[in-house]
Amino acid sequence: MAAPTGRVDTIVLIHGLWMTSRSWEHWVDRYQARGFQVLTPAWPGMDREVEELRADPTPIAGQRIADMVDHYAAIIRDLPRPPIIMGHSFGGLITQLLLDRRLGAAGVGVHPAPVKGVLRLPLTTLRSAFSILQNPANRHRAVPFSKEDFRYAFGNTLSPEDSDAAWERYAVPGAGHVLFEAAFANLNPDAATEVDKRRDDRAPLLLTAGGADHVVPPSVVVANANLYRSSTALTGFRCNPHRSHFVGGEPGWEEEADFALEWAVEAANEFSPTVVSEAPGR
Repeated sequence: MAAPTGRVDTIVLIHGLWMTSRSWEHWVDRYQARGFQVLTPAWPGMDREVEELRADPTPIAGQRIADMVDHYAAIIRDLPRPPIIMGHSFGGLITQLLLDRRLGAAGVGVHPAPVKGVLRLPLTTLRSAFSILQNPANRHRAVPFSKEDFRYAFGNTLSPEDSDAAWERYAVPGAGHVLFEAAFANLNPDAATEVDKRRDDRAPLLLTAGGADHVVPPSVVVANANLYRSSTALTGFRCNPHRSHFVGGEPGWEEEADFALEWAVEAANEFSPTVVSEAPGR
């Protein structure tokens, strides 16, 4: 079982769209029990309870991808040594953008939103995001996420009752600007989701997918991973055919959490340019 090594002892978990840091609560407990320091900083201004953000979603409406990446970059640079960075959904996109800045010992994109260059846009993705993308004016809004929206996008492997309970505990309105930025990145020469796919000096990156994921189907994650084929940096891919987008809390989440951590610790210690140089005798 993965454990801190002295060179890799901290994990930064980044939540995704329609969620808050509360969505990581199970993974935090599991990783802390292994002896890791676990940080779950929220998107800028979203360090509030789910119920408060539902009542006043103003901090959500103000999100911008570049600001979010700067926010996390500042947190990570203040740490004494490079951490493992894990992000779910849009947090997985942010993870890739942080690694592109040569931050982190290793990164894991858990069912990640794609970087610029992925052209696939499956119908299930469009349906999952329809509450926001249906109206261009939503670019400047925080758009409510109903129980029905959640049931399709996140709770499709759960019973209706369990999906509704998960919605009650975790779901917040979606940041319209963030979704529009990502959805139309390929039309924007200055897109905030651009990375250097040929970069050889980034930390190892694992991208995971789920066969039951409506928001980010496996074909999207495969296309994202394939963008890095011209880089010699380590890029891993894993697909579990039974997982939905609610991979952080659906039954079986423990397997996903353990695999992500074990892959990241091994890759960081063996292949990361940010930590290998610190090994004894180097």
